[in-house]
Amino acid sequence: MPYVVTRSCCNDASCVVACPVNCIHPAPGDPGFAEAEMLHVDPAACVDCGACVTACPVGAIVPHTKLQPHELPFLEINAAYYRSNPHADRTPLALVPRQRRLLDPAPVRVAVVGAGPAGLYVADELLKHPEVSVDVYDRLPTPYGLLRAGVAPDHQDTKRAEQLFRAVEDQPGFRYRLGVEVGEDVTLQELTRHHHAVVYAVGASADRPLDVPGEDLPGSLSATELVGWYNGHPDHRNLDVRLDHERVVVVGNGNVALDVARILTADPARLASTDIADHALAALAASRVREVVVLGRRGPAQAAFTLPELVGLAALRDVVNVLVEATPEDLAGDDPRLSALAELARRPVDPALRTMVLRFGAAPVEVLGPERVTGLRVARTELVPDEHGVLRARLTDRVERLDAGMVLRSVGYRGVPVRDLPHDPDTGTVRNAGGRVRPGVYVAGWAKRGPTGFIGSNKTCARETVGSLLDDLDAGLLGRGPRDPRPLEDLLRSRGVPVVDLAGWRAVDEEERRRGASAGRPRRKIVDIAELERVAARDRRAGRYAGGSTR
Repeated sequence: MPYVVTRSCCNDASCVVACPVNCIHPAPGDPGFAEAEMLHVDPAACVDCGACVTACPVGAIVPHTKLQPHELPFLEINAAYYRSNPHADRTPLALVPRQRRLLDPAPVRVAVVGAGPAGLYVADELLKHPEVSVDVYDRLPTPYGLLRAGVAPDHQDTKRAEQLFRAVEDQPGFRYRLGVEVGEDVTLQELTRHHHAVVYAVGASADRPLDVPGEDLPGSLSATELVGWYNGHPDHRNLDVRLDHERVVVVGNGNVALDVARILTADPARLASTDIADHALAALAASRVREVVVLGRRGPAQAAFTLPELVGLAALRDVVNVLVEATPEDLAGDDPRLSALAELARRPVDPALRTMVLRFGAAPVEVLGPERVTGLRVARTELVPDEHGVLRARLTDRVERLDAGMVLRSVGYRGVPVRDLPHDPDTGTVRNAGGRVRPGVYVAGWAKRGPTGFIGSNKTCARETVGSLLDDLDAGLLGRGPRDPRPLEDLLRSRGVPVVDLAGWRAVDEEERRRGASAGRPRRKIVDIAELERVAARDRRAGRYAGGSTR
């Protein structure tokens, strides 16, 4: 096998298009592509050309001769996929469909609300059309959303995807309007007066609650808040994180739960070479935490974390103990995740290391503490099938207390209503059909489809939404009269909104990298909104960068 995919993919699928022999699957159009946690290189069909390596934005594809010891399990993972999912009917070359063109060449201006991956993929799709200009709005002075504030700092390779978005920013017709909160600083009605269409890509901003007594005690936090805290998100820089107890409990067993458990048990010296926020690095260096318990309501076979995350966890052999509280019967089966957990369960414990405990069949029933968290009451669960045959966790009367100084919930996200858009309370999404809310207003990303998929999943999602927008343009539903953004800029200025453009963001980016270089780190993030605005305005006044096209 010449090349191997070695981690969770961004699902951008650039490698699929680059491959001359169509040996990377599942590809767009294949069953399961949208839900796939990673792609796979067929060992029988790969011709060792290296095109996929060049195309991969996050460096996830490696020649088999350069695999590190902890990456060797991916050899079998890739091969096993093709044993179960043969792709015999191959097209000799990857086919790229002809680029669509608008019927009317008149200029079009589109506002994209949200500068995270979903919004920037929408901008990329729109800018394939020379008639289109895009203004990207975000309430923060910095772009990239969860790529900047959600990816764990010890996963720096995943953050290479920002190179994709930097290329989008460099396209003619792209502009940032950062630091602008749509719905507060400017209304949807005002945006539609100055743009032919508006696309919302605002994500799913709320965590699901545990719905147990004591959940609101100080020390009971969402994992998303903690992720924002250690990643330098301005909203969470002052989060009350106390690491003065030996145990932390994380409720939920998806990838985010593993991320926070891994960071809380990591060696701070290793984190010091990442872009982790300074305040978090200092707190983790002084941490007294020795054990992080990760609770899952159901069994190992129903856990939400992905195989690449487990393989990465297994690579931390000399960094953290990983205890798997499950019977051998629970870890038996064909699921490769169970094999990875069984291998972890067999490892000896090093008392000198911090410990991560993966506990299954347990659920919280009460967060304990008179004034702040002191522990958690946990009930054992049993699995029972529902009317559709799906195994559900049911509480039993076997209850125990876990002492802990902090409880983190990581049980999923839910969308909150977006001002001026129709909300579906059952799905937590904006009501839409193929991304169309109504002609002229569209939605993409988690706000459209719910909190599912990976970074690159937004590419396929964006393509569908932009297709709906282009259909409406060609049908004459949006009007093609000229749109001038300057009155809107004057309006924002009159309201005292400190808008950050592309020049301002590039100035912030350069300053963060300069500060990081002096400390041997990729960047040191600026986490204060006022300081971000000062850095952006200072270097913009100096005229060091172009502010983006005004086409």
